[in-house]
Amino acid sequence: MSHTVPFVDPREHYRRLKTEIDAAIGECLANGDLVLRQQLRDFEANLAAFLGVKYVVGVNSGYHALHFSLLAAGIGPGDEVITVGHTFVATVSAIVHAGARPVLADVGDDYTMDPRQLEKAITPRTRAVIPVHLNGRVCDMEQIGSIADRHGLILIEDAAQALGAEFRGKKAGTFGRSGCFSFYPFKLLGGFGDGGAIATNDANLSRTVALLRYNGEDRETGEYYHHGYTALLDNVQAAVLDVKLRYLHCWIEDRREVANHYRAGLEGVGDVRLPHFGEADRRDVFQNYVIRTTQRDELRDHLKANGVETLVHWPKPMWRHPGLGLGDPELPETASICREVISLPMSAETTQEHVERTVLAIRQFFR
Repeated sequence: MSHTVPFVDPREHYRRLKTEIDAAIGECLANGDLVLRQQLRDFEANLAAFLGVKYVVGVNSGYHALHFSLLAAGIGPGDEVITVGHTFVATVSAIVHAGARPVLADVGDDYTMDPRQLEKAITPRTRAVIPVHLNGRVCDMEQIGSIADRHGLILIEDAAQALGAEFRGKKAGTFGRSGCFSFYPFKLLGGFGDGGAIATNDANLSRTVALLRYNGEDRETGEYYHHGYTALLDNVQAAVLDVKLRYLHCWIEDRREVANHYRAGLEGVGDVRLPHFGEADRRDVFQNYVIRTTQRDELRDHLKANGVETLVHWPKPMWRHPGLGLGDPELPETASICREVISLPMSAETTQEHVERTVLAIRQFFR
């Protein structure tokens, strides 16, 4: 069905930037700049400056950013890596494909890693921890970083949903040995295809992942240093992302304004639990606007009938997918979240009218 209130609106997103995007793509094609050319170097440098790190290496997905970060850190068979049960499957798959064993820890009521549960999950085999900055919110990196340091663990951040988010003035993806980002089309900074990047201040890690993304080859010398992968961020995507990066700070403010309107309209409605917002030590960027209710499925049906498109991130805990072979780690908060969460329309193109229609439909449901 056609939704009066779309979850996101990629057509409107493109329309607003059409002239600049078309020019950037046209320049790549006209010059034959398709792979490992200046557009990619420019984007990597500009994203590094935005984040405040020394190096950014573009790759073809957020998954490969995680996978390569693990490989570059020497993670492999016999190692355990702790992450959360409430995340996209790529976080766990990257651990598995590195040859390590994923250990799932529970989250708090803000959907991010609970430091207390992290500490409980550590064993003599634990080598690394991957906190996931979910829905545009940074984890408690002071406590998580302190635990990692105390136990000698490598810290790799999954910041796929949190580009530009901050914890105590520092951006997501800049606390650990590396930060991993996704440019999937519907992310805060999304391409017209998939893409990802690794951010780091470690020169050796930067070089290693740059080799891994292109078959293990040093492009300047032609020397192959090890077996690698074909996982480049191509120049066309890099050019598009570089155009969009200029607007990211504006889009973040747009999303925060949408979140404010949702909060004003939904506070105290039914059993709806709203996202954390306004803490002095955090600056959330609202990749998703996620609410909780024990009547999630019924509310989704009601919103759909009223032309409001919603999603669920995610309806089933990771360990309940038999094909992943994870076993049941007994994470009660994660299990509860999966029964109750619903993501409302949220993007830089979400209008005040969209919010008002969504809020009205939710208030009507709970009358």
